[in-house]
Amino acid sequence: MSKIEKAKGWKHSKPGLWLSIGTSAFGAISIVKDVRSAREDDDTLKLINALVGAAALITGTALLVRELKRLGDDDVLLG
Repeated sequence: MSKIEKAKGWKHSKPGLWLSIGTSAFGAISIVKDVRSAREDDDTLKLINALVGAAALITGTALLVRELKRLGDDDVLLG
């Protein structure tokens, strides 16, 4: 197995998924800052941009959680 194949396998492992969820949490911090900044500046376009980013972050995290659950369902020991 090549290094590239191993790296692709890491992405679909439990630790890889947890790492992705963790980095999404750091993305949420940035979005909160963007929302606050948009409200302070009373800039509707910046606020819409931050809210669309938040929706993308929520959707991505939901997909990661779903994949994590699927990995758990495949585990023989979990039943």
